[in-house]
Amino acid sequence: MNAGTPILTAAQMRSAEQALFGAGVDDYGLMEEAGAAAAAIIWRAGGLRDTLVLCGPGNNGGDGFVIARLLRARGVAVRVAVLGESGTPSSRRAQAGWDGPVEQLATAAPATQLVDALFGTGLSRGLDPAVAARLCDLSASASHSYAIDLPSGVDSDSGALLSAVPHFSICIALGALKPAHLIYPAAGHVRRLICADIGIPASDLVHRLMPPRLAAPGPDDHKYRRGLVTVVGGTMAGASILAAQAAARSGAGMVRRLAADGLRHGADAIVTQDAQTVDALHDWLDDARLVAVLVGPGLGRDATARARLEAVLTHGHPLVLDADALTLIDVDQIPDGAILTPHEGEFARLFGDLPGSKIDRARAAAERSGAIVIYKGADSVIAAPDGRVAVASGSSHWLSTAGTGDVLAGLVAGRLAVTRDAFRAAGEAVWLHGDAARRVGAAFIADDLLAALPAAIAARL
Repeated sequence: MNAGTPILTAAQMRSAEQALFGAGVDDYGLMEEAGAAAAAIIWRAGGLRDTLVLCGPGNNGGDGFVIARLLRARGVAVRVAVLGESGTPSSRRAQAGWDGPVEQLATAAPATQLVDALFGTGLSRGLDPAVAARLCDLSASASHSYAIDLPSGVDSDSGALLSAVPHFSICIALGALKPAHLIYPAAGHVRRLICADIGIPASDLVHRLMPPRLAAPGPDDHKYRRGLVTVVGGTMAGASILAAQAAARSGAGMVRRLAADGLRHGADAIVTQDAQTVDALHDWLDDARLVAVLVGPGLGRDATARARLEAVLTHGHPLVLDADALTLIDVDQIPDGAILTPHEGEFARLFGDLPGSKIDRARAAAERSGAIVIYKGADSVIAAPDGRVAVASGSSHWLSTAGTGDVLAGLVAGRLAVTRDAFRAAGEAVWLHGDAARRVGAAFIADDLLAALPAAIAARL
């Protein structure tokens, strides 16, 4: 999987900055660089529109003074409104460099553009209610609004809203992304996210999910070389059929559905085998050519379903565990290297009430289970036992409809068959699933995603 923009917690960001300072980088010099990067973005987006910059007492406010000075130098009509006195050496220096008027936040008049530089990374409590209300009012009066590093009132590590937070046109992340940029509810308060590179050293162990680079089959490939996928069906045939069709459109070479209902329906290209008994299931799973097995969609939760799941577990194939399989299985039964696709409820049943952010919980679950965990939602977190994490955010809210999880599970199994790399397959599947949703638009059903998958894949070749 291609590593995307790094994601740092507040503590990690402070450590990265201290590493720069220890290497001889000047604190105020870094503020100038951050302010210049943000000012350039605001200039490109807003041009000469009149602008109100809100400056807080810390270094985020110092960034705001630098932004105001540089925009004014470009001919922008800029006003500054402050919340308290500048409280750090660098912010006081930045304020001293501003030669324009300074107003008070409580009485400042609105402007066409609003820049929120009140508080950035590391806020631990909400804004005073009067301050939060004033920020929301000024933002509502502006046609364009910008949050510097993070919207004020957001917990940078969890994405929680600590107080009322307005919606911003653009959030300009400084140096690296923070979890709140991608984790809801905070992520839902920013229309567009831009990360400004200011030379912060950062590991990409935790990163934003990027569009994958896929490869087309080669001239020597055949169906088994491209990967044989088996989908184990249960009492609700529709779910396994959806999953099998998604796997068949994933790039895998062949898909076999082991039906519990004896029915043969679905796409003709999918080989449906009668596997109503556990013995028959064992027979079909005893195939060395299998490179990915999906179990869970439509499996059921009764004794028969449990027996079918246990049969799957005995064969040692690379596994994708979804839906009912996540309800029936215990953590200590999960094979190392499996891929799990839990939604919020399934995650809580498997792993309990884990502490920390969604990223923290996903990492802990992956480490505990030895599996790749796709912790699903509008912000899906993909975590590996070795600590790697990719975060996908901004998926279509229309995906909250029946069957879309079955499509994702089938897509995961198919990409696992193609890549033979569980973490990579999980990331590719999540991306392609989201892109298919974007392509079909609004008010779709899960079946509609299937037709969009080939185009989503073609766009990444």
